[in-house]
Amino acid sequence: MAAEPNQIVAYSIWAADNVVYGPVELPILISWVKDERVLADTWIFDLQNDRWRKAATLPELQLFFSKKSTPTAPGADSHPTVAKSDITPGMLRRVKALAELTDDQLTRFLCFMEAQTVRQWAQIVKQGDPDDGMYLVLDGELRVRLLIGGKETILTTLGPGECFGEIALFDQGPRSADVIANKESILLKITTEAFDRLRREAPELSAPILFSISKTLAARIRADNKRIKDSVNFARAAAH
Repeated sequence: MAAEPNQIVAYSIWAADNVVYGPVELPILISWVKDERVLADTWIFDLQNDRWRKAATLPELQLFFSKKSTPTAPGADSHPTVAKSDITPGMLRRVKALAELTDDQLTRFLCFMEAQTVRQWAQIVKQGDPDDGMYLVLDGELRVRLLIGGKETILTTLGPGECFGEIALFDQGPRSADVIANKESILLKITTEAFDRLRREAPELSAPILFSISKTLAARIRADNKRIKDSVNFARAAAH
C-alpha cells in the first residue's frame, strides 16, 4: 500500500532490551541499521501497514542488510571473548576500585576474570536475576535502568574505569536493576565462584581487593545519601 503524498511513514523498534523505541521516520531507522542498533532479526512495527516484521524483511531495508551480510563462524555468539593477553595492569588500574593495586596484584587478579565484549544494546544484567559476579568497565558505555510501568528510568551511566555488581562478592541476592550497553563495550567479570576461589588460593591478594572495593562502595553510599538529602530538601522547599 503506497503512502499518501503528505503521510509520514514511521516505524517502532522492539530492541534487544525489550523496550519499544519510536516511532521514528525511515532516515533515522536507516541510520540505526548502519550503526548496528537495528539488526536483521530486530522486530520493526510498520505503522503504515499496522504489522510487526523483522527488519531484514522490510523492502526499504533489504539493501542495507544485503551489504552487511557476512558469514558467521559456527558457534559465534554476542559475547566474543577478548584476549586477556591484550589487557595490561595499566588498563585495569583505570578502574577506581583497583587503582592502588600493584602491577603484580593486578596481573594475578586478571587470571581469575573473564573478558567479554558486548554488542551495543545488549543486556548484561537483568533486574531480579541472582547476583553472580562483579563487572569492570574497560571501554564503552552502559546505562543502569529500572523499568517502571513499562517506562525506562535511567539511574546512572557507566563508562571506562567504573564497576558494577560489587555486592555480588558479599551477597548473592537479586540484581537491583538492569544494565544495558549503550555502545559496544569491553568488560571484565569475576564470578562469585571465581572470587571464592581467589580468597581460598590467594588471601593475600583478595584482602586488598576487597578493601579497595569496600572503599568504592562506601563512597557510593555517601554520594547516594547526599543525593537523597538534597532531593528531600528540594521537595520541602518546593512545598513552602
